[in-house]
Amino acid sequence: MAKIKLEYIWLDGYFPTQNLRSKTKVEEHEDFKGTLEEIGNWSFDGSSTRQAEGGSSDCLLVPVAIYPDPDRINGWLIMTEVMNADGTPHVSNGRATIDDDDNDFWFGFEQEYFIMDNKTQKPLGFPIGGYPAPQGMYYCSVGGKNTHGRDFVEEHADLCIEAGLNFEGINQEVASGQWEYQLFAKGAKKAGDEIWISRYLLDRLTEKYGYYIEYHPKPLGKDMDWNGSGMHANFSNSILRTCGDKEVYAAICEAFRPRVKEHIEVYGEFNDQRLTGLHETAAITDFSWGISDRGASIRIPLIVVEKGWKGWLEDRRPASNADPYKIAAEIVTTVKGAKL
Repeated sequence: MAKIKLEYIWLDGYFPTQNLRSKTKVEEHEDFKGTLEEIGNWSFDGSSTRQAEGGSSDCLLVPVAIYPDPDRINGWLIMTEVMNADGTPHVSNGRATIDDDDNDFWFGFEQEYFIMDNKTQKPLGFPIGGYPAPQGMYYCSVGGKNTHGRDFVEEHADLCIEAGLNFEGINQEVASGQWEYQLFAKGAKKAGDEIWISRYLLDRLTEKYGYYIEYHPKPLGKDMDWNGSGMHANFSNSILRTCGDKEVYAAICEAFRPRVKEHIEVYGEFNDQRLTGLHETAAITDFSWGISDRGASIRIPLIVVEKGWKGWLEDRRPASNADPYKIAAEIVTTVKGAKL
């Protein structure tokens, strides 16, 4: 019998921006295969995470995905859903609202973030008491003058790949100390699982470096001439992947127009500071779509047109701190409601 460490991970009840929580359960298994069927539910004190009252504080953790933990001996990362004591989804459970049981929807999320130095409370590359050179030379840069944090992001990429996530790339972003990574998954729920696990690995890694991650979409101030951080959502379903019809794409894009409020409500706190119409964004008060237009709310990639209107769409509005489960839930609902 070998002892294994199961890290149960969940989202707390803080609103509108939830936080990752986790705790370790050590179990003995004779020949653990790393499957959900081999592990059980757990519980936690919901009164400490804004998910229950003290007089009835137990909330359930129901495992939904399992990944090997690349940084622990005999360790596993368990993504869970929070359930009420009666087994119904907790109000904080965004995953349970996704209507994609057949995994027809595919998502590719582009997670942007700032690496912050605990000592200076500033992004990497920012001098104490001032600002670095204006943005322009940092994006996809090479060299110590403009590139800050590469060792950290390379290690994070390795951890994600070793954990079995479908990790697709990294690049430094437009501002100093700002980075991005991309993940893709077939299935809206799976895509959300993988973003949350990747964020968990990212946040845990900062403990070793003396950093912390800033997911605020405009951490340098809404009036500063620096790009904000988003989490662009690239999505498709079988219709978008195969239709070959410009009018179908137009109808799906237009289905988003009357539901702007519902989307913006779950696209991240403080997103109004980022969606200004500047820095490659559409204004939060507007809705637009266009081919190869990074200033639009919804971008139709040029490659989709070149392939005869077969592919995907990109919603550029979600902020870096948004919940991928809630983003996916809204996108799935809107696309399914399109009048084709």
